[in-house]
Amino acid sequence: MIILGIILLVIGFLTSLPFLWTIGIVLVVIGLILLVMGAVGHEVGGRRHYY
Repeated sequence: MIILGIILLVIGFLTSLPFLWTIGIVLVVIGLILLVMGAVGHEVGGRRHYY
């Protein structure tokens, strides 16, 4: 999810499409939140890791 967000950020930046930029930011933030939750030991969706 984080990698997809970064790819969308780059594509949105290069093509000047603001909706790709916004979706990329949202995916990166959600991915980082899930990563941190899994790293500190909280189960995400019943799993230790979200991937």
